[in-house]
Order: sequence, then C-alpha cells, then structure tokens
Amino acid sequence: MVAVTFDKVRKAFGSVVAIPALDLAIGSGEFVSLLGPSGCGKTTTLRMLAGLEQPSGGRILIGDRVVNDQPPAARDIAMVFQSYALYPHMTVAENIAYPLLKRGVPKAERPAKVKAVADLLQLGPLLDRKPRQLSGGQQQRVALGRALVREPKVFLLDEPLSNLDAKLRAHMRAELIELHRRLGKTMVYVTHDQLEAMTMSTRIAVMQGGELQQFDTPAEIYHRPANRFVASFIGTPAMTLVEGAVAMDNQRHVLHVGELAIALPLRALDLKQASEKVTVGVRPEDVLIGTGDDKALIRIVEPTGHESIVTLNAGGVTFTARVPGDRRLKAGETVPFELRRDNIHVFDQVSGRRLNSHG
Repeated sequence: MVAVTFDKVRKAFGSVVAIPALDLAIGSGEFVSLLGPSGCGKTTTLRMLAGLEQPSGGRILIGDRVVNDQPPAARDIAMVFQSYALYPHMTVAENIAYPLLKRGVPKAERPAKVKAVADLLQLGPLLDRKPRQLSGGQQQRVALGRALVREPKVFLLDEPLSNLDAKLRAHMRAELIELHRRLGKTMVYVTHDQLEAMTMSTRIAVMQGGELQQFDTPAEIYHRPANRFVASFIGTPAMTLVEGAVAMDNQRHVLHVGELAIALPLRALDLKQASEKVTVGVRPEDVLIGTGDDKALIRIVEPTGHESIVTLNAGGVTFTARVPGDRRLKAGETVPFELRRDNIHVFDQVSGRRLNSHG
C-alpha cells in the first residue's frame, strides 16, 4: 500500500488553466473518488497521476517518490478505462496475461498469476473466450484482471462502470467494494455518479472548475457540505436551496425564508452580522409532512415503490420531501408541515461557504 499526494499541482492547456493549484493527500489503502460534473478537472487529475498528462506546476508523489517526470510504466500504477480496451483477437487469459508479457515475466510463471486473478474475479470458466463472447460486466472484470495481475501499488479507475446498465452497475459496485476490502490497495476512482462515490469511497474529493471543494467521508459530505455547490451536487433528490435572510430575536437567529420564520440557537451559525443574507438548504428527508404548526400545499406526488417523492409549497417556498411508499397523499391536499431545524443548512449567499458551526 502507498499514499498519493498532489502538492499544489497546476495544469494549463495553453492559456486555459484547468487546475489552478490542487492540494490532495490520499492515504495508503484508501478508496478515493474524484467526483464532480463534466469539465471539473477530475479526469485531468487522474491522467496526471497516471503520467498521461504532464502537470504544469507542483508535485505529484506516489509514496515518497516525486513522479512528475516518470513515464507511466515507471510509476507502479494500473489503470482501468471506461472503454475496457480489451484486445479483441486475444482470449480472456491472454488479455489478462498481456501486462506480464510486456514486463518480461517468464512464460512459465504467467499461468499461475492469471489463474489467481481469474479466481478472484470469478473468470475461471471464461479464460478461453474472446471479448466479443462476453457480457459488459464480464469484459469489465477482464479489464480489472489485467490491472490486478500487475500487482501495482495504486489502481486508477476512470469511470469504469458508465457503459453498464443500472442492474449491472449495482452488481459491479458491490464487486469493487469487496475487491478493495480484500486487496487493501490504494484506489483512485473518477466518476460523475454520486451514488458510486457515496457507496464505494473511503473519502470523496468533490471538484468544480478544477478546484477541490471538499475532501471528506461520504457521511460528512452529505450531512455537512462545505459550501453551496457541494450541497447542491450531493443528494438525490437534490437539496432544496432558497435565498433568505437572518435576523436576531431574543438571543436566537431567525431565518426568514419566503413567509416562513425558522428559529435557530444563537451558536448555530457563524455570522459576521445578524442581518446577513443567506442561502438556506433543506434535504428531502428533513421535510416532515403531517406534523408541525405550518401548512403546506402538496403539488406533486411521485411514487417510486418503497417511498414517494413529494413536491409541496409552504410559505411561498417549494420543498421536496420523502415519505414512505404506503403514505396516501394527493396533489392539491393541504397538510401540516415542519422542518427538522437541527438539520437545516445555511450558506453565505455571496461566497457559498457553510455558516453552520454546529449540527
């Protein structure tokens, strides 16, 4: 196992700065996802780590080695691509063995190494098949096998599940989680799919515009997003974000959102002034229907089976709520409503930074 460090790494393509100055320390044995929308810099970051792109400044370290000027083959990494990139004329066994051939591993030693990887990935019965005879999930496992057989210090995975259907993606997520548990190797995984990042990662690096927005555990990123962008990007259905203002009332902060007034303890917010304009964020699970003193008008009910997603209007603000699938709610119905005040998120309206100091 080995750590990976980005020390003020910069990447420019001509006059366009894709990554201004990235500081990121990935611990030995971690499964870290680089998560963000298209164009946020996550794939460029991975390609610099792999040696496929040259950084314009800063240092990249694998363990205690600076690898900026080292070619990919000298970095002791293995990369799994979105496209699988299998050789169509080779069998599964030959595809897996190819990195061993390139590295000069004696021919007599290769079958045992291929078998060990094939057994780990349950590819044993498929070793004599060609890629065209495999399903998408099987091809992805062969691509993983080709990476595993090299026994690298760091695995790099560039959106490896994006070509699979939903059911197969769920299956492969579970396989990758189990694979990481067994190997204990450092894995860096690029995705735009927050579900993949949330379910698989030790920590998540959320990126936007080439800059790191937050680097933390999935739970911390979900429950305590560092800024408005992270709050809006993480969570399905998305967090409700609405502009509001803060006033003081009897040693409390009072959030004024639409026609609603929400009292919070004085210590709850890190404010420079009491009248500060803010963005208020509420996750769907923190919108409670059927309790409270306020009223809400149900606009849309979307059953999904085990739960329903409900869009409602309260005090001139549109919220999204989750309710159990057996709750019988109808559009046009007026219901009691309240928010879990301890779970409300508050962000600076200008900078977007989180203002909640507790909770």
